[in-house]
Amino acid sequence: MKRVLIANRGEIALRIVRACHEEGLEAVAVYSAADRASPHVRAADHAVPIGPAAPARSYLDIPRLIAAALDAGADAVHPGYGFLAERAAFAAAVEAAGLTWIGPPPSAIRAMGDKTEARRRMREAGVPIVPGASAPVDDLGPALGLAREVGYPVMVKASAGGGGKGMRLVRTPEELPGALGSAASEALKAFGDASVYLEKFIERPRHVEIQVLADDDRTIHLGERECSIQRRHQKLVEEAPSVAVTPELREWMGAAAVSAAEAVGYRGAGTCEFLLAPDQSFYFLEMNTRIQVEHPVTELVYGVDLVREQLRIASGQPMTVHAGWLSPRGWAIECRITSEDPANGFLPSTGRIEHLRVPGGPGVRWDGGVDVGDEVTLYYDSMLAKLIVWAPDRPQAIARMRRALDELAVLGVATNQGFHRRLLADPAFAAGDIDIQFLERRPDLAQPTVDEETAVRLAVAAALAEDGARRSRRPVVGTDGGNDAVGEGWMRQARLEAVQ
Repeated sequence: MKRVLIANRGEIALRIVRACHEEGLEAVAVYSAADRASPHVRAADHAVPIGPAAPARSYLDIPRLIAAALDAGADAVHPGYGFLAERAAFAAAVEAAGLTWIGPPPSAIRAMGDKTEARRRMREAGVPIVPGASAPVDDLGPALGLAREVGYPVMVKASAGGGGKGMRLVRTPEELPGALGSAASEALKAFGDASVYLEKFIERPRHVEIQVLADDDRTIHLGERECSIQRRHQKLVEEAPSVAVTPELREWMGAAAVSAAEAVGYRGAGTCEFLLAPDQSFYFLEMNTRIQVEHPVTELVYGVDLVREQLRIASGQPMTVHAGWLSPRGWAIECRITSEDPANGFLPSTGRIEHLRVPGGPGVRWDGGVDVGDEVTLYYDSMLAKLIVWAPDRPQAIARMRRALDELAVLGVATNQGFHRRLLADPAFAAGDIDIQFLERRPDLAQPTVDEETAVRLAVAAALAEDGARRSRRPVVGTDGGNDAVGEGWMRQARLEAVQ
C-alpha cells in the first residue's frame, strides 16, 4: 500500500490524510464542485474532482469513485464514515477493481448492515439483544402480537440502517399502524429498503458503545464510550470512559463486543453499540462497520491512533496495540460543533465562515473540516468540527472543555456552541445523571440566557475587531483567485454596527 484514495470529505477526510502521511503513504482527496478549496483537498498529495455538489452525483457515486482511484494510481480506498462507508457494494467494487479496501470484509458489512440478520447472529453468538423480532415485520397482525408479547412501549426500527432514520416510538396499540407506515416510508427514502422490525423500548437507558479492533490474528476491545447525549438519535457529546461502567462491566461488555466481531469474521476498526439499562443489564443495538465520529475520545484515553491501525491492518500488518494499553487513562470529552441553531429547533444554518478562532492549550484537540472563507451548504452533514479535550479526571475534563468552548469563535453561520456551554455547566451533566432521553426532558438547554446573549455579542465584536486588526497589517488572499478569505466585502462592519 503506497497511495490511498479517501472517499469522503470534511474533517474525517483531513484526519485520514494526516494518518496517511504519518504512516508514510500518499493521500488522494476527492472533491465535489462545492469542495474544491476545502482543507482536506489542500492537505492531500493529489486531488481528483468527482462531480457536482449533490452527494448522489459525487460522494455516493461508486463508479466515479472507483474511476478516480484508478486514474490517480491509488492502490487502496479508505471510506471514512458516512456516505458509502457501510455499503457492502462499495467495498466489493473496490476489491473487484484490484484495490485494497480499508475496512472490514464486505461479508461482515452485509451481516451487520441488516439489523435483523445482525440480531439473529448475535443471539447465536450469545450476545444479549433487546427482546423483539429477528425478522422484518410484514403486516400489522404479527406486529401487534409481538408488541403484546414483549410489552409496550416498543420501538419500530428500519432493518437496513440507523442514525435515527426509520425509527418510531410506540406506547399503545393504537399508535402502531401509523408508526409502521411512517417508519417504513422514511426507511425507504433513507436506505432504499422499507423493511422494519420491532423491539422492546428500554426506559431511560444509556447509549454505551465498545471500540473493537481486529487483525488477522486477534480481536480486542478498547473500552467504552458514553454517547447518551443525543437529540433525535443523533449524538452531540461523547466521552470516554463512562461514569456508569465499572471495570467488571467493561470486561463483560468488551467480551460481548469481541464475540460479536468474531461472529462475522470482522477485521479492522469497528464499534458495537449497546443500551445500558439502569440495573446494569445491557443489550446489543448494532455494529458500526467503520471508524466512528467519536473515535478521538478512545484514542486519547487509550493512547492509540485508530486510523493508523486501520491502515496497518488493511496492508496486512499486525495491530500495534499491546495488552498493557487496555485500561483507560484519564478522561476525554468530545463536543460536535455543528452549523445548527439550537434556539430555532436545531435548524441547519448556511453561509460563509467569516472568522474562526480555534481553542488551544494542553489537552485540547480540534478535528476541523472547515476554514475561514469556506461556504457551509445544505448539501452535506452539518458538522463543522469536533472539539475534544483530555484531562486526568472527569471534573477536570469538563472544566477544560468549558474553557475551550469559551475560546472558540465561529462567525458567519449559527452553531450549537452555546448549547454545549449550557450542557457542560449543567449540574445533572456534571453529576453524570444522563440517559438517551436527557435532552427530551431538558429543552431549556437549547435556549440562550440573556447573559449569554450579551457575552456572544461581546465575543462577536472582539472577533471582528481582531479580524480588522489583521486586515490592516497585511493583505488577505483567498483560495479562489483573490476573494477575501476572511469574509466577503464589509459584512463584518455591518455586523459590528448591529452589535454596537
